Amino acid sequence: MSKGLKWGLGIVVVAAVGAALAAKAKGGDKATEVRMETVQKRDLVASVTASGQVQPVTKVDVAADISGRIVRLAVKEGEIVKKGQFLLEIDPAQYQAAVQRSEAAVASAKASAAQAKANLLQAQRTYERSLEIQKTNAALISAESLEQLKTAVEVNTALFESANQNADQSAASLREARSNLARTTILAPMSGKITRLAVEQGETAVPGTFNKDAATLLTIADLSVYETKVKVDETDVARIALGDSAVIQIDAFPDTTFVGKVVEISNSSVKAAATSGSTEQAIDYEVKIQLMNPPAETRPDFSATAKIVTDTRTSVLTIPIIALTVRENEELNAADTAGAPGQPKKKEVGKKDVEGVFIVGADNKVTFRPVKVGIAGDKYFEVISGVKDGEKIVGGTYQAIRELKDGALVKEPKPEKKPDAGAKT
Repeated sequence: MSKGLKWGLGIVVVAAVGAALAAKAKGGDKATEVRMETVQKRDLVASVTASGQVQPVTKVDVAADISGRIVRLAVKEGEIVKKGQFLLEIDPAQYQAAVQRSEAAVASAKASAAQAKANLLQAQRTYERSLEIQKTNAALISAESLEQLKTAVEVNTALFESANQNADQSAASLREARSNLARTTILAPMSGKITRLAVEQGETAVPGTFNKDAATLLTIADLSVYETKVKVDETDVARIALGDSAVIQIDAFPDTTFVGKVVEISNSSVKAAATSGSTEQAIDYEVKIQLMNPPAETRPDFSATAKIVTDTRTSVLTIPIIALTVRENEELNAADTAGAPGQPKKKEVGKKDVEGVFIVGADNKVTFRPVKVGIAGDKYFEVISGVKDGEKIVGGTYQAIRELKDGALVKEPKPEKKPDAGAKT
């Protein structure tokens, strides 16, 4: 081989080796940028967040039991009243007349009953005397006459009983008339503040046989004790227990938070309106949270958001919520899962998905490892098993974690350079 040929081959080999090394270096630079986190111990607080309204624990809707025009209205909305205080009066004229008619009916019924009683006594005495005479001398009183006298007693007994029933009915009507008359004067059933006044003097009050709201004249509430009524989704309500503490944010006081305690969890659901894009109704449960020391400026129906603490953990291993991902339990062979040409791979029956995280090794290559998690805080999961304190895991981004595979090379993004303060702009 000539010297020139050897020189040429040497150049080609060097060039090829150089290209290979460059390609290798370039390939080694194809690491996925991820955010890395260290497994460490933290205090966790699990909670359920729900929204609702602030309501007084005790309130009464004062409604009309009778119909009539309101002739006197002695209170205003926002006024403080005491139990038994006069509130309003419904025109009593027709009810006074009804009482008078009932009183007259009672008097007449009593007179009729008295007359019927006298007739009965007379018939009984006549029959008893005739019976004695017949026993002494049967010829003086015929059996037919005695039978007629006995029948007269029975008739007068029935008339007396009927007169008594009429008297009782008249007395009942009188009691009802007097009760209706008494209902024309409405007094405060409890002490508190009038939070709603739904009528004006001169309007007509109607009983709420079919519509309670239409019958409500005013509302009195005890504003010394408030509660927050929130609606909790069916997926969360099972985590809540009586006595759970809560932090409440009232929209009217954006810079202040309040504490409370769960005092009631409804057993029946409250069906809310269907969510956007869905035909199914959301199923919620009402939870009552008693407010501790609400400000005096608090008013009924204030909007509020409650964060109910359902569980706590102290100094437990944690991982970021975003770090937890799902992978198939086993790697499936393409031959086992491949379908017909152009068809997607089939998932084997019995292959379960498992939750886990990607562990970052010393060589910056990742390995998927199953983990078992406990309660969830705002940003972190409690880890029951699967990782150790101090291990490095992939903590983001979501897109990067979703696309990662075992053995993939990862790197952290380079920190952005801060502009030189002395540089000209």
